Amino acid sequence: MKNQEYDLNSIKEQITYYVLNSLKNEIDPSDDRLKEIIADVIGMNISGQNLTLSDKKELAVKVFNSMRRLDVIEPLMQDPTITEIMVNGPDNIFYERGGKLYKSDIKFSNSQSLQTIISCFFANQNRPLNEANPISDLRLPDGSRANAVLPPVAPDGPILTIRKFTGVSHDIVTLIRQGFLSDESARFLCQCVKNKKTLFLCGGTGSGKTTLLNTLSSFIPSDERVITIEDSAELNLQGIDNLVRMEARLPGPDGTGEVNIAHMIRAALRMRPDRIIIGEVRGAETADLMNAINTGHKGSLSSGHANSCLEMMERLTSMAMAGSSLPFNAIVSQLSMGIDILVHITRDKTGKRYVDEICYVPTSTGTTFNLEQLFVNIGGTILEKKCTDTRLEELCRYN
Repeated sequence: MKNQEYDLNSIKEQITYYVLNSLKNEIDPSDDRLKEIIADVIGMNISGQNLTLSDKKELAVKVFNSMRRLDVIEPLMQDPTITEIMVNGPDNIFYERGGKLYKSDIKFSNSQSLQTIISCFFANQNRPLNEANPISDLRLPDGSRANAVLPPVAPDGPILTIRKFTGVSHDIVTLIRQGFLSDESARFLCQCVKNKKTLFLCGGTGSGKTTLLNTLSSFIPSDERVITIEDSAELNLQGIDNLVRMEARLPGPDGTGEVNIAHMIRAALRMRPDRIIIGEVRGAETADLMNAINTGHKGSLSSGHANSCLEMMERLTSMAMAGSSLPFNAIVSQLSMGIDILVHITRDKTGKRYVDEICYVPTSTGTTFNLEQLFVNIGGTILEKKCTDTRLEELCRYN
């Protein structure tokens, strides 16, 4: 079996070379056309290889995957149970299934082959990835996100990380059933969204921020005008007719044409939005977010990376200072007036994701934030309420 696999891989390189020669007169053929060419080339060039029909079909798939897909890891892409793929060089490949990491026995032939596959894959999606631009992000047509890093930035070989879009749209009942948050905290957050409280979700990479943001957005009244702003479009808002989606654009080869989150926030303010939803803030654009939520656009939603609710507010302050000339205490005041509720989400060592803290942000006039804890998770199992029902009703009431 291993010899047969080796033989097919050897033949694959020859067939790929013949296919490339056949494509000299074809400009950007479609996937279906490329498959036809591959089939024709195989039929004309393997008469002495003694391959079965099944072998020929497998060979055709291998050649196509190496030219238009991700070669040997394409089966991982097609596996619906796998949520993330991590390629750390040609022979060190991991994947996530059910929140846990596993090492795959799949390998690329060498670093150069892996780099060629990744570069071609990004080029097919009009994303430059080469020595001049060794780091790049990509959103796939199915909503999955990919990040690649090439040598010399990655000295152990090309790195590729893909977070797959599962297509599963969670509702709030499902999240409660999975233990992501409690029934009482879910009711509170949903009421906050309905009553136009500004929410900020925070946590680590892959903790579930986008999942919760998508779920909460379903409680936005359908007659409101909503504008979403993202680096890579992955939000999937449902039930909103008046929806405008914007996605950042990288600069072109000449260094011009960039459209970043800050540009899009400023443009959104001219579009008469009822709410602005920003997928993630991570830099100086926080100053533009601060201005937006303090100029009549309550009920906005956004997310960021932090280890706790308090740390998120402190990080937002630091990031806002990079894009604003306001003094530190003024930024603290502006952020505390603009953000109503903070939600921190975590993922434990077993892969379980859950909300571990929900805080109210009182208006601050000094240089520190004094957050009020509303819910705190105990041991990853119970989201305990830290205030009275009357207090929760007061905080989520429409102003």
